Amino acid sequence: MNEQLRFADSGEAADLAAFLGRLVHYDHAAAVRLQAQAGGGALAVFGRPPSFDVLAIRTVRLAAPVSAPLDLTVSAGELLESVDEAREAGAVVPAPVTGPPWAGVLPPRAGWRQVEGLPGPEAVREALVAAVAEFRARDEALPPQHRTRSERDRIGREIWSRTLGDTELPLRAVHAAQSLGFLRPVRSPVPVPVPAPAPPGAPEPLALFAAGGWLRLRTPYGSIATRRPGGLGALLVRPV
Repeated sequence: MNEQLRFADSGEAADLAAFLGRLVHYDHAAAVRLQAQAGGGALAVFGRPPSFDVLAIRTVRLAAPVSAPLDLTVSAGELLESVDEAREAGAVVPAPVTGPPWAGVLPPRAGWRQVEGLPGPEAVREALVAAVAEFRARDEALPPQHRTRSERDRIGREIWSRTLGDTELPLRAVHAAQSLGFLRPVRSPVPVPVPAPAPPGAPEPLALFAAGGWLRLRTPYGSIATRRPGGLGALLVRPV
């Protein structure tokens, strides 16, 4: 019998459904890796939106701890279909699937230290808006004979590989955070759900952490993890 999950409230179920919906929008065959410790009060959901080269992490509070450790990879679409937002505020864990390569290499659980140099939330959003505008302007300026997928990808790599403020965090991590609804939305061809305001006493809006070869951008609504430039240390390989 598949594991039954009970979320802390309907808001947790709705937030998870929104996150899964965004992943499925970008990739109909998206998979997510689920982890929860026996007796713990939270479920960690890892996903990898295509093209961003980052991992997205959404933590969901549970009303009842799982009876045994949970660690498996499932279809994001099947999990989304099982989420009950209205009545039980829960979900049924689907049957596991063969995990994609990224699901076997996750950021470490511990050892994170906060990194200085991250601009404030408004400056981060302004940098994102400017990057989107630059990409569109350069794309529109391409002569017809050069308007190819490879040329657009080259422009995108150049722009989104730039770092933010005085940090090593690439702009693509911020772009992924915005696209998944982890930041206040900016202009986008795809609607982004607006998260509820953070409750009093919530963590600071944005913070950057490092552990080994990883960076993690934390927001009140989820985290984005990415490899540090040239860094392969502290990789956590777990069976999928």
